[in-house]
Amino acid sequence: MRNLWFWQVRPTSETIVNHMFTQWIHSHRDLPLMINQWANVTRWEMRTKPFVRTLEFLWQEGHTAHATDEEAEHEALQMIDIYTKFAYEQAAIPVITGRKSKVETFAGALRTYTIEAMMGDRKALQAGTSHHLGQNFSRAFGTMFTDVNGERQYVWQTSWAISTRFIGGIIMTHGDDAGLMLPPNLAPVQVIIIPIWKKTNEKDVVLDAATSVKQSLSAAGIRVKLDDSEQRTPGWKFNFWEMKGVPLRVEIGPRDVANGSVVISRRDVPGKEGKAFGISMEATTLVAYVNQKLIGIQSALLERAISFRDRNIVDVSSYDELKESISLGKWARCPWSASDKDELRVKEETGATIRCFPFDQPKGAKTCIMTGNPADEVAIFAKSY
Repeated sequence: MRNLWFWQVRPTSETIVNHMFTQWIHSHRDLPLMINQWANVTRWEMRTKPFVRTLEFLWQEGHTAHATDEEAEHEALQMIDIYTKFAYEQAAIPVITGRKSKVETFAGALRTYTIEAMMGDRKALQAGTSHHLGQNFSRAFGTMFTDVNGERQYVWQTSWAISTRFIGGIIMTHGDDAGLMLPPNLAPVQVIIIPIWKKTNEKDVVLDAATSVKQSLSAAGIRVKLDDSEQRTPGWKFNFWEMKGVPLRVEIGPRDVANGSVVISRRDVPGKEGKAFGISMEATTLVAYVNQKLIGIQSALLERAISFRDRNIVDVSSYDELKESISLGKWARCPWSASDKDELRVKEETGATIRCFPFDQPKGAKTCIMTGNPADEVAIFAKSY
C-alpha cells in the first residue's frame, strides 16, 4: 500500500483567524481578543533571494479584534511603534516609520503602517508592517459581538508581522566584505576568546587564563565563547569569527598571561585601530571594559547606518529630479498628493514605489511634484526588494 502525501498551502492568516474568531467572540466581554503566533508561510516568488524573498519563511504575526475603530487604530500604531523600537534599539537599523499609500496598502486593510530600512545597496526593505483592517474581514466572515446595549456589531481588527526577512535586513545593513557584523544586543556570541600558544609548555597556562576570563565574563551575563580547538591556527579563527560577526575578540597569549592582560579587538573597526592592548584580566576591570565596548559598538553601528541612510535620501522638487535620484540608486523624498495612476506611472518609469508617507513630516506649505497642487505630506520613493 502506497503512502499518500497531501500538501496544502494555507491562505492568508486573516481568513483562518476569522474562522476561529467567529467561534470565540460572542459578547463585548470577549473583547479585545489578541493572539500572537509564529508560523511558516508559503508564497509564490518568481525570483527568490535568501532571507528577503523566499518560497517559505517563518514569521511572527499577531491578530486582534476590538469593539471600536479607535481601539483598533491604537493597537495598529502601538505595534508599529514596537517594531520601530526593536529595529533601532536591538538591531541598530534606523528604519523610517510611516503609512503606506493606497496602492501599497495590504489588500483588505483600511491603513497599513510600515518600517522601511535602507540596505547597503540602498534598496528599501519593508522590515515590518501593521495593518488596521477595519471591518472588512469581519463583515466577510460574520465576526460579530453583542455590545453593551445588546446590539450586534462587527468587530474591528488589526494584524501585524515581522519575519525572517528581518535577519536579511541585519545582514545587509551591517555586513561587510569580511562577513556578518552583528549588533551586540542581538549577537548570540558577544565575545569570542582566542587562546594563542606556540610551545607545548605554554598551552596549559594560556588555556587556564582563557578559561578564567570566560568565567568572569559569563558570570557578568556576557554571552561568551572560548575557541580552544587545536585543528586551526589563531589567524584562521580570527577570520572565522569575524565572518560570524562576533562583536568583540579577546586574544590571550603567553606574554599576555605574564602581564595579566589581554588584547581586545572590535569587529566594527578593522585593523590596528580597532585593537586595544594591555587590558587587565582582573574580573571587575575586564567586565566593565567589555560592557562599555559592547555598548559603544551598538551605538556605532546605529550611527553609521543613520549616516548612510541620511546621505542617500534626496529631497526633490520636480519629477525630473525624482527620476534622476532614483537612477543614482538613492531614495527620493518629495511632496505628494497625486493619484494612484500617477503613482503607478512612477513605478513603471523608474522602478520605484512609495515606501511610505513618514510619520515625521516637515512643516510648511508643500506642492506636489507631479500635479503642482497643494500637498499635505511628503512621500519617500525608492526601489525595493
